[in-house]
Amino acid sequence: MTDLPQELRLVTAIPGPKSQALAARKAAAVADGVGTTLSVYAAAAGGGVVVDVDGNSLIDLGSGIAVTTVGNSAPRVVDAVTAQVAAFTHTCFMVTPYDGYVEVAEALNRLTPGDHEKRTALFNSGAEAVENAVKIARAHTKRQAVVAFDHAYHGRTNLTMALTAKSMPYKSGFGPFAPETYRVPASYPYRDGGVSGPEAARTAIDLIEKQVGAGNLAAVIIEPIQGEGGFVEPAPGFLPALVAWCRENGVVFIADEVQTGFARTGDLFACDHEGIVPDLIVTAKGIAGGLPLSAVTGTAEIMNAAHVGGLGGTYGGNPLACAAALAAIETIEADGLVARAREIGELALGRLRKAQESDPRIGDVRGRGGMVAVELVKDAAGTPDPELTKQVAAAAHLRGVIVLTCGTYGNVLRLLPPLSISDELLTTGLEVLESVLAETRA
Repeated sequence: MTDLPQELRLVTAIPGPKSQALAARKAAAVADGVGTTLSVYAAAAGGGVVVDVDGNSLIDLGSGIAVTTVGNSAPRVVDAVTAQVAAFTHTCFMVTPYDGYVEVAEALNRLTPGDHEKRTALFNSGAEAVENAVKIARAHTKRQAVVAFDHAYHGRTNLTMALTAKSMPYKSGFGPFAPETYRVPASYPYRDGGVSGPEAARTAIDLIEKQVGAGNLAAVIIEPIQGEGGFVEPAPGFLPALVAWCRENGVVFIADEVQTGFARTGDLFACDHEGIVPDLIVTAKGIAGGLPLSAVTGTAEIMNAAHVGGLGGTYGGNPLACAAALAAIETIEADGLVARAREIGELALGRLRKAQESDPRIGDVRGRGGMVAVELVKDAAGTPDPELTKQVAAAAHLRGVIVLTCGTYGNVLRLLPPLSISDELLTTGLEVLESVLAETRA
């Protein structure tokens, strides 16, 4: 466990003078396109706090965008990486391989949904893994088209920008994008007017059949709970209907669990909630406790479709990241973090839904486990309120609570606390958020 005091502590204004000095250096050295959510500069982090260079201790409800799920500098991760860095830092698995890569692949083959024979390939980022999943699907099916969904986010590379729905800030001005990508409606229960999961799936499938054609389609890719699009959990039955149609038509079903994977949602993978078994599953973020690693895992036949040398990369499955991943997986299993995520979800959703009862601006409170969203609206018709969302997030930041925003309409507050956070610290963070909401209503 971290030695950092698990407390909200503000000793300067946010940002403090040292952070302000670093922000000035950043402005002079770093491209303007690289933005920051808070202008505080981290000096240490662990448990449920981030300590900045001015000595402020902030409550972390962001986990570096769902990365430090096991906690920042988790002890097993620190020990494993320290031992590995002393042994060797890199050889390139494609040149002189090492056991860490194989062990991570074995673990993912064991843990991901389904008990069929699987294979895994390791990469660096979620976007890179998504691109490789599409490559593998195309190699297997000998087809080209790929279908993604409204509100989707799959990355910032050329192909993954094409798959991503939201223009600003992810796509605007960066085209043209990769061809043979198509978009269909997703299930968004808060805004669907009571449409059931199977009905929403039928709408999407009808469009696929008419506008793409099953015989041209290599893959359907979807986040089981959409992340940047607003933490949108589809209505029950939506995902199973898509999987069934894909199986009937020889289409590869790709689950993008970059943000939802590794205990985040109160299941080891979000697909587990409805018993979904994807053909390919993409993982990253929480996989390695903060080190850059991603993976594609799936049915052996599909994964083996790519020719020898067709998958890989200089840094993919770096030995330090592999050591961290094995330690993160051990931490999830040994510390019961799947169950802990459910406890966090019950606490957060319970408090936020109580706040919703007296605040009509809270249009929806949703989520599973440690993946919780508050959608803010202007009226009973659900008109999105991105201005209020920015205001609430900024005020929470000034009070030392790290919260993030998301959503196609920019009107969703998202909470992604590390699963190592205590109930007491999480409650304090939620109290700050509740007070900010109350004050903005006055």
